[in-house]
Amino acid sequence: MIQAHFRLKSVRANSLYTLRLSFADGAVMTVDLAKTIRRHPSLIALKNEALFSKPKLIFSGAVVSWNNDDALELAADNLRALAVKQSGGTSHEVVWDWMARHHLSLDAAAEALGLSRRMLAYYRSGAKPVPRTVALAMTGWEAEQRHAA
Repeated sequence: MIQAHFRLKSVRANSLYTLRLSFADGAVMTVDLAKTIRRHPSLIALKNEALFSKPKLIFSGAVVSWNNDDALELAADNLRALAVKQSGGTSHEVVWDWMARHHLSLDAAAEALGLSRRMLAYYRSGAKPVPRTVALAMTGWEAEQRHAA
């Protein structure tokens, strides 16, 4: 079963290339897809305003789709991560990327950041928002590792 913070209850096109997302955990976010559409040739059809204005939810709110076209589907978790980033926050994907880039287990990453394993797991899963202090700690840890090498 999809986690509530990644399951959409509703989606609406606010304006061209912008969606209003309402998640099952109560979060309401706006995401601008202009750059995403430009970067991914498979999404070029979404430049059509009439098409873009008709998003629909599929797979119990796990995916936003247009025109029943498999090429025009965006996962709710990716949309949430992009919306968080666009609003100035740090998404759970940054934690995943940082851990993978440095080959860190959950235990090793938690120790490096001075966090409990459980709290880091919440951030990594997206269940809790990643605080700015944690994002800065990841950046500082990377700088420290480069300097030590």
